[in-house]
Amino acid sequence: MVYTISTGFAIYFVLWWIVLFVTLPFGVRSQHEDGDGAPGTDPGAPVKTQMGRKLIWTTIISAVTFASAMLAYNAGYLNIERLSKLMGIPL
Repeated sequence: MVYTISTGFAIYFVLWWIVLFVTLPFGVRSQHEDGDGAPGTDPGAPVKTQMGRKLIWTTIISAVTFASAMLAYNAGYLNIERLSKLMGIPL
């Protein structure tokens, strides 16, 4: 195994946060769109964020992405020589 446990965890942790920020806007309705808002609050404030659902989807998407990247790396598809050749960068 090329990765150590700590390196794999660090990569997964960063990937998880990136995916979380990508999934945050999905399904959010603002108070203005919903027509229901408390007086004195910003009309753009979300009504229901559904964070539990988003955390589950974030974990699933991150795990699938991490696993596929790890398999591609171990198979030799993501090594530096191959990627530099694809981008036209001489080593």
